[in-house]
Amino acid sequence: MRLLLADDERELSRALEAVLKHNNYSVDVVSNGADAMDYALSENYDGLILDIMMPKKNGLEVVRELRERGIPTPVLLLTARAEIDQRIEGLDAGADDYLTKPFAMGELLARVRALTRRREAYTPELLSFEGMTLNLSTFELQGPGGSFRLGNKEFQMMEMLMSHPGSVISADQFMERIWGYDSEAEINIVWTYLSYLRKKITALEAPVQIRAIRGAGYRLEATKKNA
Repeated sequence: MRLLLADDERELSRALEAVLKHNNYSVDVVSNGADAMDYALSENYDGLILDIMMPKKNGLEVVRELRERGIPTPVLLLTARAEIDQRIEGLDAGADDYLTKPFAMGELLARVRALTRRREAYTPELLSFEGMTLNLSTFELQGPGGSFRLGNKEFQMMEMLMSHPGSVISADQFMERIWGYDSEAEINIVWTYLSYLRKKITALEAPVQIRAIRGAGYRLEATKKNA
């Protein structure tokens, strides 16, 4: 899943980015409200984590403008102030949740999980396809031949494929969703990680393949059974 983090406290941003990435989220980080607005308008995020007190445009202004433009992406507001009136103002502006600094990283992760579940009516803990399962909590990919705990990028690619089996996902979509707009990674990194996943699927003895669709992208499909 992809998150946008906007906070002008550099040390806190670095710490949050590290924790979120360790928990297999892709994270774009900005340090002011104007950039947060520009990034959020792409609608390419599962959730936004916005500090209220930011330069150029504060978090409340960002939330209000996003909601006025019809952007429904869930928002978690961060603030050093704990006044009830400010919490009410943030929720009334369109935020989904509110976390007061300082906070425990475990609580932040729990709130992010709850936040991203709200984007869909229901998000199962397990994604399944043709006897292969992906556990969204433990990051394990399991099949008849065993299981693997996937790394960050592998997990996110597999999540995209298993959330939309049969649908074609382009290399550019993988790049934008997982590596981000500002990444210096080359497009061939997608092919490298798909190769890793294919080897794991083979080792799991799952009747599944990641098929390349010429000129379009990749899709997850069942392998054809011998007659």
